[in-house]
Amino acid sequence: MNALAMPFLQLDALHFAYPDRGEVVRDVCLQLAPGEIHCLVGRSGCGKTTVLKLAAGLLTPQQGHVQLMGQTVQQPTSDMGFVFQSPTLLPWLSVLDNVLLPISLHSTVTHEHRVYGEQLLAQMGLTALCHDKPHQLSGGQQSRVAIARALITRPAVLFMDEPFAALDAITRDELQRDFLALCQSHGTAVLFVTHDMSEAVYLADRVSLMHAGRMQAPLQIDLPRPRHSAMRYTPAFNALCEQLRHAMDATL
Repeated sequence: MNALAMPFLQLDALHFAYPDRGEVVRDVCLQLAPGEIHCLVGRSGCGKTTVLKLAAGLLTPQQGHVQLMGQTVQQPTSDMGFVFQSPTLLPWLSVLDNVLLPISLHSTVTHEHRVYGEQLLAQMGLTALCHDKPHQLSGGQQSRVAIARALITRPAVLFMDEPFAALDAITRDELQRDFLALCQSHGTAVLFVTHDMSEAVYLADRVSLMHAGRMQAPLQIDLPRPRHSAMRYTPAFNALCEQLRHAMDATL
């Protein structure tokens, strides 16, 4: 993934205010290259989720603009996929039918769609659970289904808002590893919100720190890919986490 490539997602001088909270995003600029993973970190209330929603067309900036592949973003498009903290699976549908839901909402599900859905579930290690219902799954398995569902339309970019925050540490680590492999195999770009600095360093090509609605210059994560769990214990990994921690402490 080349973070220096021409951006296909660009946020230019975004400002946004909620009527009851005042301005929460101030002059935010960000560029995302094809296939890049860019993490936003910061304390609660710093504006990172609002930036994600602006980038995805879920909110409209009062100033500035968002462009995806040269086109102004005014609403979510078929080039986008979404994964939020809650998997929000439909309890009456099977795992496979939950994955196929974005297709079925807009067109007829074909045999090719079902084959692709099964392939995504296989890549998430869920082949044996295709016909189960969501209540039969663990939290980690539900999160895997949510990721497969987000990828079923072959989006160019995923928007992810703390999707692993509610999981235990071991499940989270495993899911981060499998998520990275899946994104690499599909060439999917990701804008990922997290409060976990270690998660950001492990996943990202670049990490941007937000504070009081403003975004600092991104930290380049020069760690080799593919990433692996043992990398979390290396001096290079710990040095990047420490650098990010110092940057966050400086905002106090």
